Amino acid sequence: MSNNQDIYFTLNNNLKMPAIGLGVLFAKNDGEVENAVISALKAGYRKIDTASAYENEQGVGQAIKQSGISREDIFLTTKVWNTEQGYDKTLQAFEQSLERLQTAYVDLYLVHWPVKTKYKETYRAMEEIYSSGRAKAIGVCNFSIAQLEDLIDQTAIIPALNQVEMHPHLSQKGLLDFANSHNIQLEAWRPIMMGEVLDIPELIEIGKNHEKSAVQITLCWLIQRGVAVIPKSITPERIAQNFDIFDFELTAEEMNVIEGLNQNRQLGEDLSHIGE
Repeated sequence: MSNNQDIYFTLNNNLKMPAIGLGVLFAKNDGEVENAVISALKAGYRKIDTASAYENEQGVGQAIKQSGISREDIFLTTKVWNTEQGYDKTLQAFEQSLERLQTAYVDLYLVHWPVKTKYKETYRAMEEIYSSGRAKAIGVCNFSIAQLEDLIDQTAIIPALNQVEMHPHLSQKGLLDFANSHNIQLEAWRPIMMGEVLDIPELIEIGKNHEKSAVQITLCWLIQRGVAVIPKSITPERIAQNFDIFDFELTAEEMNVIEGLNQNRQLGEDLSHIGE
């Protein structure tokens, strides 16, 4: 996977997005998130994924400023939380996110969860934000095929991306096929199962063939499937290791072995009921 195409995916509005980014869920504003972001940028990452609900946008913004890397070179994602959804509230929440991130725009703005009664008006507000140029792309998280169909049916802009839980025990093949057929990029949260992949024998075995860890094998598998990844870590060494995945490629047989690990097992809980 050493060529440039695999390091970036092109979204449905032609925006280029790095295939791997740093997720910062649970990383605190007290220096923890700043250090993680600066470590990631030093290691070569150019995508940072945060959210209003993580309560660390301020630290992320601070770290980007401190890093000395030009804002234009960093792909920054944030999300509108469930209790901020609805047309007017979303517009307001977006302003507050920009303020905390100390930036004039974000590269990607996402609906964090599909709050049943609100996600369509939330998305309409996001279409307006997109038209203003202050979000270079808009999308959703945790949407099912039915919810995506509903949204596409009622709105003007097809989501550029759907960020969902995806890992070897939850391969989401149906959703991936649907996304591909509608030109919606998928991005995996919890891709390494909070470290659980390190205990999966098949992944350890494949790792031996490439002198890579089970974590690196998993991230490579997802990217080769055409799925972007945002592994979370606050340890500089792990952050760097997670990024070191572009110098090898999995064989078709190895890809199939990993596909075969699917158990339709969700590790994260569904939070879409909050804010209804």
